[in-house]
Amino acid sequence: MFERYTEKARRVMFFSRYEASQYGSPYIGTEHLLLGLLREDRALVDRFLRKDRVWPEIRGEIERRITPGKRISTTVEIPLSDECKTALDFAVEASERFGHRFVGTEHLLVGILRVEKSLAAQILMARGLEAGPIQEQMEDLRYLRDWNSTAERKKHTTVFDRTRTRTRAISGASLTLDSFLAGLSRLKSEDLINFFAQNAECIDASGKRWNREEIVRGFDTLFAHYAKKNASYLVEATLVETSDLFVATVLWKNALLASEERVWMHRMSVVLMAEEDGWRVLLLQVTGVQAPSSITK
Repeated sequence: MFERYTEKARRVMFFSRYEASQYGSPYIGTEHLLLGLLREDRALVDRFLRKDRVWPEIRGEIERRITPGKRISTTVEIPLSDECKTALDFAVEASERFGHRFVGTEHLLVGILRVEKSLAAQILMARGLEAGPIQEQMEDLRYLRDWNSTAERKKHTTVFDRTRTRTRAISGASLTLDSFLAGLSRLKSEDLINFFAQNAECIDASGKRWNREEIVRGFDTLFAHYAKKNASYLVEATLVETSDLFVATVLWKNALLASEERVWMHRMSVVLMAEEDGWRVLLLQVTGVQAPSSITK
């Protein structure tokens, strides 16, 4: 379904699923699609709204208009709602209208707006956004033509070169993850804080969200579990591995502080994003997992 999606558009879909899981939704709705779009390409919405940093305002309105449920594990598949499916169909239609071989974030924005009765479209339309004017602007946007030119050049890249580049990128992500996890056992914030992207977010086992500034201030408290002498980790699964996005789950054993009474393991979901100078942690989420007796013995 997503073969024609650009890397950015695919990340939007990943973040949409993540947003739905955090709000305990049994489906991915247009509001989650919009939040995923804002996570990946905030500048796109800001540009058409002609207003900076509108995403906190939009998130706040969505949270006021939905009823959150119990958080769902990020490893659980969550289906698309009918409205979301329609929005994605409209996105493909917008792409074909412009003769593009790809579906990008700009097409997803148009798709959302065309489902006018959806929550996401209502929120955007209340702020003056409409699908028609945006599509008219898109026809003249130079970056679309540039993307097409780049795509044509990429067609001449050999399969070997593409595979080699992807393999190197994934290898770099794995090394970064291993270095980060090993560093947690030493708990040296001055060495580890640079692993986090500027817009990084951490969600601890209690569900509290930490932005990068808060992570810096509370680093020792946040990661004290993993500096225990007998704490150990195992990379459980790799969920996504592309040239610019890497997602893995990690199981920590004996990550227990003296103040905690029950024996728990922690599952740490880590999202790494490729930047110009290497891989950075974009999102880190911790959930408590009671260890089976066979493991804790």
